[in-house]
Amino acid sequence: MIDVEATVSTVRRRVGARTLEAGEARVVTASRVYDAPLDDVWDACTTPDRLARWFLPVKGDLHLHGRYELEGNASGTVTACDPPRGFDATWEFGGEVSWIEVRFASEGPDRTRFTLEHIAHVGDERWAQFGPGAVGVGWDLTLMGLGLHLAAPDSVNDPAEMEAWSVSAEGRRFITLASEDWGRASAAAGTPADAAAGAAARTTDFYAPPA
Repeated sequence: MIDVEATVSTVRRRVGARTLEAGEARVVTASRVYDAPLDDVWDACTTPDRLARWFLPVKGDLHLHGRYELEGNASGTVTACDPPRGFDATWEFGGEVSWIEVRFASEGPDRTRFTLEHIAHVGDERWAQFGPGAVGVGWDLTLMGLGLHLAAPDSVNDPAEMEAWSVSAEGRRFITLASEDWGRASAAAGTPADAAAGAAARTTDFYAPPA
């Protein structure tokens, strides 16, 4: 049983922008503190055997300039790596390229802050439809999976079980609350409140279609 409200509330969500060579990009940031030492969180996020237990099977070269491929999901290139402080990579999915920047910071001997920024050129039409939750809710589910793994490292995530959970009443509640928080983060960044709320509702229905 997952404490949905408590789990959603552990994540800080922020929406911003960044100027890249190709123009303006939107930045979606998710951050959470885990009750685990820095080296353990780094290892959980960079070791193929552990990634497969809580995220997805990965193959390739998880080193600077190496290529990686997540089973049934994104692929890309590691563009920066500074163990155990963080790494950057391209995120290539659906014919589009975006970027992720992951940082790890110790907040005590057994507490680590994990921060992920997803940077993408997103068209105004798609942003109006879904807003930051389009990628943000996916990362919320990922951060939840990492927390469950750190609490029980020997457990193995079953993607089929997670998919079934996401459309259960509990899973839809999680996705609804996370989508709403991304809507508030979007409004805080300047999106009109009604537009941000509408995008959040559409994001919920995308991730967990109503029965």
